[in-house]
This record gives sequence, C-alpha cells and structure tokens, in this order.
Amino acid sequence: MSSVARSQEEQTDPVSRRDFLRVGSLSVVGLSVAEQAAQSDKTADRTSCIFVLMTGGPSPLETFDPKPDAPAEIRGPLKAISTAVAGTALSESLPRLAQRADKFAILRSLQHQAAPIHETGLQLLQTGRLARGEFRSPSFGSAVASILGSRGEVPPFVVLPRLLGHTGVSAYQGQQAGFLGAEYDPLTAADDHADDESLTRATISDEPESVRQAYGENRFGRLCLQARELVEHGVRCVTVNLFDRLTNQLTWDCHGRGPWAPATLFDYRDVLCPQFDRALAALLDDLEQRGLWDDTLVVAVGEFGRTPHVNEHGGRDHWPGVWSGLVAGGGVQGGQVIGASDPHAVAPADRPIEPGELTATIYHSLGLELETPLTVDGETTVPLVEHQPIAELFSH
Repeated sequence: MSSVARSQEEQTDPVSRRDFLRVGSLSVVGLSVAEQAAQSDKTADRTSCIFVLMTGGPSPLETFDPKPDAPAEIRGPLKAISTAVAGTALSESLPRLAQRADKFAILRSLQHQAAPIHETGLQLLQTGRLARGEFRSPSFGSAVASILGSRGEVPPFVVLPRLLGHTGVSAYQGQQAGFLGAEYDPLTAADDHADDESLTRATISDEPESVRQAYGENRFGRLCLQARELVEHGVRCVTVNLFDRLTNQLTWDCHGRGPWAPATLFDYRDVLCPQFDRALAALLDDLEQRGLWDDTLVVAVGEFGRTPHVNEHGGRDHWPGVWSGLVAGGGVQGGQVIGASDPHAVAPADRPIEPGELTATIYHSLGLELETPLTVDGETTVPLVEHQPIAELFSH
C-alpha cells in the first residue's frame, strides 16, 4: 500500500511523509492527472489552492504597494517601477512580477484590529477567525479536507515543508484542524529535525534543470515548484511556509536588529524579494503552461504589514493597519488593484479587506458553500466562514 493511503496515524511518521513527498508527489501511484480527475464527479474536484505564506509579514512599501511620492522616511530606500498594467507600480525588487501584472490581482487594503503579533494575523488569514481559549478554528485546508476529502489516495491538504515553528508567542497559528480533530491535520514534508532543503531538493530531482532554474535553486524556488507538483497530482490545498520560524535568519520580519529579526529593507532588495520574485513568477508561468491556471488559485500574502516609518535600524516594525497581497489563477481577473492604502500606508483609504474575506475567497474558488456548518463539539455548529468572498476578484 502506498504511504499516502495509510491511516492518519501512520502518516504522522516522518518516513511516510518522506515517502509521499519524495515519491508520491511525482507518480501518485501511477495515476495521470486525467485519471485522477475521472475518479470523482464532484464539481470542485478539479480545483486547488496554493497558499504562499510570506511568513513574518512583508512590508507593502517594498513589495506590492510602493509610495514613491511619500517622504523618504516613509518611502524607504527602494524605488517604484512600472508594470504591464498602466498606472500600477510595484517595488523595484519585483521586476518579474511587474512584467506579469496583468496575470494577477493586488489587494492593497488588508487590515485587522487584533493584537499586532504574528499569531493573530496567521489565525485570521488561515481560519477566518481568532482563536478563543480552546476554541481553535480549522485551517482552510483542514476544512476542505473534512468536506471534500481526498482525490483517491492523494492527501487533500499538505503544508510545506513543515508546520510553523516559533513565531514569537506560544499561540495557535492557524495551520491545523483545530476543533475538527487531528484526522484532518495537514500532511507535512518534514518533522522539526529533518533537513527540509535536502528533502525538497530530492523531491524535485526529476524535474528538468531548466524548470528548476526557472524557479530558482533556493528555498523559495524549491518549495513553490514542489507545490506545483502536488496540485498537479491532485492535492486540493497546499500551504507553502516560505519560512517556518522567524529566528536566526533573514525573513520578512524586518525589524533590522538582533537575532530575532535581523533583516533590513536592503535584505529585501538583495535577497528576499529577488528569490520570491523569481519563484512566484515561475509558478504562475508553470501553472499556465501546464493547463492548471483556471483550476488553481494562488494566494501570496503575509500576516500583517510594516510600520509606515523606517526605523533607526533600517527596517520596519509590525503594522496590521494595512498591508497587501497577491491573488492569481482560479478564475481571478488579473490586471486589477482592489482597495488602496492612504498616501503614507497607515490605513486603508478605500475598500478595507478583512483577512476572513480572503479565507472566504479560497473556499469560494474551491466550490464550497460558505454556509456549510462545521461541528465543534458533536452538537454545536459554526458556519464555515463569517465573511464573504472578495467579489471584485471574479468580476468581469
């Protein structure tokens, strides 16, 4: 029996995880994509979601929402560049995505009013709700797994390379099944001690060198390529943790000081954004070339934004007042900007978007009814989500 067909208890063993991610994602027990699709007559059975979590909270001013006319202490050190969509600019750190701006929509008015810590934003983005004590809502992937199940022997929900580790506060981070129970937790590629770089590299070893080079021979590139492999072979939801911890490395959490968050805005320019730009642009191209574009929703977003003013260390601090994200594929109308921040990126100036609206958008794209009840304790039910999808994404 294939490792992906074993019980959930057996799937939690690191060996079976490696078996699937190294072998199963490439062959899926010998089934072609067409054969997998034929296994079910569900309308939603062809749709998938790749959720690229920009862990740490990227600055919108250095990515999707530059402010070239703002004062230098707000504008920051990076320039704005034009894109394939007239009147829409991105940071100079994202030239490949700028060339493809007609392929995706930009959300520029995400916001929340909860505590400005990573964990609240992570919960709201991935579950649509804040945890309350022991009440922990499921990740969208776990909810999808509970409602739609798997396609044959392929797991319905995978987190790459592993669940989030230390992000600052010991609190729920929204990547597990919560009150639905552990049977709907995601499959992961690695445990806390596995070398995820070598594991991911081995998984994609059969890909042509030209494809691997297109994505980039680095963590971002390998993870995005692996995500494409997984949805191509039938996984419904793949969450890509661009970082699974925020300590002792450069991440989007750019405070610019100390071992906790040493990255500066120049690290965005020189390291983080070039790798992200290459990997995500390649993912969009690859999905389109392989005929997966219309059936795969791609979301790239962090859990909050950064302070409008650059701090004394050359970074920016936590700011849930407004931030940006990117949405593509899955029926999304590209080439548009939804919402706007004010001139200094302090708050939304137009069309505020709650994170739960993005969660609802994922459910909508996957064909789920938003009123679907989820059972909390065997008796009590709550609706799948308490927000509506971002309708403008799908308007024509």
